[in-house]
Amino acid sequence: QVQLVESGGGLVQAGGSLRLSCAASGRTFSSYTMGWFRQAPGKEREFVATINWFAARTYYADSVKGRFTISRDNARNTVYLQMNSLKPDDTAVYYCAAGRVLGASRSSEYDYWGQGTQVIVSS
Repeated sequence: QVQLVESGGGLVQAGGSLRLSCAASGRTFSSYTMGWFRQAPGKEREFVATINWFAARTYYADSVKGRFTISRDNARNTVYLQMNSLKPDDTAVYYCAAGRVLGASRSSEYDYWGQGTQVIVSS
């Protein structure tokens, strides 16, 4: 069982930066693939980024590639999402997820989810 708690969301102007954190409970955190998803009002949840358990491979949605960076600290049971050059289109609730599938980009491939943290980017 893994419990996930996101933090770091907030209001930022376009072009600004935010760093989201996701703290995980459970001794097997390091063995999970970790992902970030987001859901904007009236839209479906969409994949943002994922990182495998040994942090050697990362994958990003085209919409965030070059602007967002996913990383993890297995000693701290935490995964991060550094978001730079934010755009109003990045406004959404951001969710952290844990699963067993390497390189997973579909929400169905994740087993555990956090409650989400709101990010609002003003123009």
